[in-house]
Amino acid sequence: MLIRLIYLSRPVGPQTVARTDSILRKAHAWNTENDITGMLCEGQGVYLQALEGDRNRVTSLYARIHADPRHKELELLHCESIVERRYRGWSMAHVSLSDVDPQTKIAWPEFDPYSASGALVMARIDALVACGRAVRATP
Repeated sequence: MLIRLIYLSRPVGPQTVARTDSILRKAHAWNTENDITGMLCEGQGVYLQALEGDRNRVTSLYARIHADPRHKELELLHCESIVERRYRGWSMAHVSLSDVDPQTKIAWPEFDPYSASGALVMARIDALVACGRAVRATP
């Protein structure tokens, strides 16, 4: 059974390019090995991630993320059974929220993902992908 899980967290310490690159490299390797696809949105003081794959593998990964000392205020926003992956072919795509233009409809600054529904967060992620903000993470 395939699932999609979306979680939100805040970084412990500064949210640097080096830290994000480290997270993306590890995610790419783990996800490739475990047939997990997904999207990491980061910046503006949050990590927001969608993960897709086999239920056991995705929930195991979420448990690892929950134990990761680089995250705090981890919150599960959405989890659903899926028939088809949204991010097939992306072991981990990346969107830097710091680069999101506040003048567009997908502006992040006024959006509080901690108080939004999972469906609204998914719509925001879809909008970022649709406008070409997503970049395939490479090892």
